[in-house]
Amino acid sequence: MRPRRILAAIALLAAGAQTAPPAADIRPVHDPVLIREGATWHVFSTGIGKDGQGLIAARTSADLVTWAPGTPPFASLPEWAARAIPGARNLWAPDISFVNGRYRLYYSVSTFGSNRSAIGLATTPTLDPKRPGYGWRDEGMVLQSRPGDAYNAIDPAFVVDRQGRHWLSFGSFWSGLKLVELNPVTGKPLRPAAKPLALASRPVPAGAPSIIEAPYIFQRGGWYWLIASYDYCCKGVNSTYYTVIGRSRTIAGPYRGKDGSSMLAGGGTLLLRADLEEKGRFRGPGHAGQYRGADGVDRLVYHAYDKENAGAPTLRIATLHWGADGWPVARPQGE
Repeated sequence: MRPRRILAAIALLAAGAQTAPPAADIRPVHDPVLIREGATWHVFSTGIGKDGQGLIAARTSADLVTWAPGTPPFASLPEWAARAIPGARNLWAPDISFVNGRYRLYYSVSTFGSNRSAIGLATTPTLDPKRPGYGWRDEGMVLQSRPGDAYNAIDPAFVVDRQGRHWLSFGSFWSGLKLVELNPVTGKPLRPAAKPLALASRPVPAGAPSIIEAPYIFQRGGWYWLIASYDYCCKGVNSTYYTVIGRSRTIAGPYRGKDGSSMLAGGGTLLLRADLEEKGRFRGPGHAGQYRGADGVDRLVYHAYDKENAGAPTLRIATLHWGADGWPVARPQGE
């Protein structure tokens, strides 16, 4: 077979592999985020289990299909986190980016149902434990929320705007999703005393929380796109979680759905649905993050609850297909 045909065959095999659903070490996975270094794909997610995997869990894959345990970033809870958030036992909802020659891992520290929470930052020059220089350096607290604040400092996601300014979106329940500008050198708030900007919320009765969380912003086609999760996670096959998306010409919004509905008022366009039909296997898809690889493909990584595995939170990956109207449709691997 000619070299060109060999390369084409390899490409077809690789493409075929990526159409299969994730397999092997894919549960329990909550709040995953995806990145690639060299030939290796990495997923980091909320800590579940023992030892380092109970802080931030790590997994690796060569093909986006077969996943294996990776090396977790933390061996123990950072000292500052234990002091700031009494009762915290693990770390939640990480976000990973490569910035200024180092990987930045933002992560959440909290206890369930509370907004006594904090976001921390750790960095490393490489994700490969076998490479020289590998090692996570905890950079400490980025920002914090306390009882009485109108927001909850968890679910961070990093983004750079068209002008090169650095931002962090975050938020869960309370008054909704927020945005702060970062110092590009430190990765921490540029103006620590500034009030976070409002990105999205859902109308609720007075005194009730806004049932929204997990913001993620990315750019495409001259737009900023905001992904968010609505309704309830963490109830196994009874989870009502689902994912919506909106877009804006400016990073601070307002973000609107395809029908013009504002995400500040619970609007947006459905991206991943709450699969509550009896025949459906995966329920409550949410906490989605986007990653665009060197191939230019936009991939969505998220978790859903597997009916065939006792409702376990499970790693899911979808490809975003962009229509003629400029809006995405998510197609999960294997479907």
